Amino acid sequence: MTAGREVTAVRSALTLELDGDGVAWLVFDRPESRVNLLTTEVMALLDSLLSEVEEAVRTGRAKVLVIRSGKPGTFIAGADIAEIAAIADPLEAEAKAREGQRIFRRLELLPIPSIAVIDGACMGGGTELALAASYRLVTDRPETRIALPEVRLGIIPGFGGTTRLPRLIGPKRAIELIVTGKSIDAHRAERMGLVDEVIPAPGYEVRVRRFAWERIDRGRLRRPRRKPLSDRLLEDTAPGRAILFRQARQQVLRETGGHYPAPLAAIETIAATISLPLEEAFAREAAAVGKLVVSEVSKQLIHVYNLMEGAKKARPAGTPRGVERVGVLGAGVMGGGIAQLMAYRGLPVRLKDIKPEALTTGLRHAQEVFDRAVARKRIQPQEAERGMRLIAPTLDYSGFGATDLVVEAVVERLDVKQAVLREAESYLGPEAILASNTSTLSITEMQHVLEVPERFCGMHFFNPVDRMPLVEVIRGAATSDDTIATVFDLALRLGKTPVVVNDGPGFLVNRLLAPYLNEAGWLLAEGASIDAVDRALKEFGMPMGPFRLMDEVGLDIARHAAAILYQAFGDRMQPAVPLLHLAESDRLGRKGGRGFYRYEGGKEQGIDETVYADLRAAIPPQRREISPAEIRDRTIFVMINEAARALEDGIVGSASAVDLAMIAGTGFPPFRGGLLRYADSVGTPKLLDRLLSLEHDHGIRFQPAPLLRELAESKRGFYS
Repeated sequence: MTAGREVTAVRSALTLELDGDGVAWLVFDRPESRVNLLTTEVMALLDSLLSEVEEAVRTGRAKVLVIRSGKPGTFIAGADIAEIAAIADPLEAEAKAREGQRIFRRLELLPIPSIAVIDGACMGGGTELALAASYRLVTDRPETRIALPEVRLGIIPGFGGTTRLPRLIGPKRAIELIVTGKSIDAHRAERMGLVDEVIPAPGYEVRVRRFAWERIDRGRLRRPRRKPLSDRLLEDTAPGRAILFRQARQQVLRETGGHYPAPLAAIETIAATISLPLEEAFAREAAAVGKLVVSEVSKQLIHVYNLMEGAKKARPAGTPRGVERVGVLGAGVMGGGIAQLMAYRGLPVRLKDIKPEALTTGLRHAQEVFDRAVARKRIQPQEAERGMRLIAPTLDYSGFGATDLVVEAVVERLDVKQAVLREAESYLGPEAILASNTSTLSITEMQHVLEVPERFCGMHFFNPVDRMPLVEVIRGAATSDDTIATVFDLALRLGKTPVVVNDGPGFLVNRLLAPYLNEAGWLLAEGASIDAVDRALKEFGMPMGPFRLMDEVGLDIARHAAAILYQAFGDRMQPAVPLLHLAESDRLGRKGGRGFYRYEGGKEQGIDETVYADLRAAIPPQRREISPAEIRDRTIFVMINEAARALEDGIVGSASAVDLAMIAGTGFPPFRGGLLRYADSVGTPKLLDRLLSLEHDHGIRFQPAPLLRELAESKRGFYS
């Protein structure tokens, strides 16, 4: 401890230090933890220490309060999610919110200035605590991000954040932050008026102390902030606010389909409380939190959050090697996307192809991804330029000897991939890892042509690479633990969600997705319309319907994957006749401008009605109505059934791995908790009965998996 300071709490998650200059230092530093959390115990300790601050003010020992973290790179990560998950009574949830509001209100009403110093990640309750302080200083370190991400857990900020933030930065920007849950960096926070000053991270304590003395000597800092006229008309007049809140509701409903109550509750709470006295506003906020915390959606979203966090911590066995230089073989859309991702994360990349025009295409694609990031203000233009300079195109293997890992992303043909991998291996160093971005082909078969198969695995990215969070890390028969550990760690470093799967046709995600897409084809063959099928699945919560998804993947690629899975699994994966007939047309999906939908400039323009004429030999002449319930049962239940088979085959070892992969790889609706969590909510006995009925009507593709039968007969679920 610093000499001359009075320390009133030691070896605790929270300490209060009083120095001789009248500065009280409140330091969050949770023992034996990477982050600070606002648990019930920590909040009680904060309440107690605020009493000591008030006493120090009364006796003249404290003239300003500084709140900071003892952990570099993180301020406060928020409330304890395990505590939130355990609440089953809305009155208990409301009471906990009111208690948090009361404690933060004590901070806000201190008779001395309070300064929150944010050096690193500041999330949820940490942001709400900072909002209750008189001032907020943030460091310019890259890790400094501020957010109120509660909607991602199905709730809203409940310690005063939904009330204070609109009053500080205006309802328009507050809605943007709260409804999306997105984090912002230090400079954007300053431009918004969320923080008072951005300070250099090195030696920030000096500037903090000077700022504190300035508040002691000069009193309150005046922060004149003049809104643009358009914002004043929208935010400060009753008609403008009515328009603002109506537009916000409409946008949320468009984006969520009404499946997520928290964003709408946030808008309603802000609209109802922005003109109320604080205490009344806090009460409305707490009541809204009470209802949301116990909702089924919140419980499922917390389950998904735990899946995501668990995946980051559950590193596989083996010792990961460092990866500092990367090679990519094949400069198509996937190769260019993988190269861009590596460069975006600061890794130098050698991008190889055998054709100059292919390299041009790959570089153009990487540049487009960087340009979009700039347009969305995620990075600065100079960062995009620096990233592009990290990508070195080449027609030969020069520089590959210095790489630590090489990802192959050439055409999806086993013989081509084997030839490329065998050739590439001869140019690599003895420790370098080879990985294939294949989506369906056997990793074990590829290993057969390699001199050192132990250092080869699958690293399956999903398209578009920059947006899809999942990476399947695929273990072949000879793959070493160290190889898997290295690729797993690299995926985390790239900001992705890795799921380790064993080798098998289609691996996990494509194996489960194939029967889903194929069943849409069978529905089409029975007379269902493209619109009815896609609408039913979107209403279920999927990000897009199966026909729209096939267009996005590419109809040629979808057919190729379906053929491989049919060869592997036989009649239950027999391709639907309409999907086979599409091979006779020139439809490729979005990339070709025509598929089940029409596209102009890469943007979807609606269903292409001429597709029915192209398929006239494979579908009835007239469309007929098939209920949304039947569409959903047939497409979703066939996926669940295949997931049970994948578990039986040991592709992954748990229901949670299936759910994590399907959410991160296909966008399976998080509010349902994942594919097998949804199956458990339906009930395995009901699932079995429905599959038996569908098998009777439609054949072997609905034949129940033995594991599903076993679970249903014992009345257990996949998570039991």
